[in-house]
Amino acid sequence: DYGLRQSMSRRGNCWDNAPQESFFGHMKQELGIKSRKWNSVNDIRNAIDDWIDYYNNDRYKLSLNKLSPNEYYRYIKTGEYPKKMLV
Repeated sequence: DYGLRQSMSRRGNCWDNAPQESFFGHMKQELGIKSRKWNSVNDIRNAIDDWIDYYNNDRYKLSLNKLSPNEYYRYIKTGEYPKKMLV
């Protein structure tokens, strides 16, 4: 009725969801969501905001040339590798 449709790849595989599934899987594991006790919704929000900042700016990924997502984005845009190469 609202003109919405399910997001699927061409053959009906939901592989386009893989990056989001991976992101949320890492977040749940690294925040220790199952074992952690928060006192308020604000505590949860702050923990998630801090983790997202860490994920985007400090947490490097081997698949992104050992760069964080923001560093990799800058690298792709400028062509300049942001870290000193180890010799």
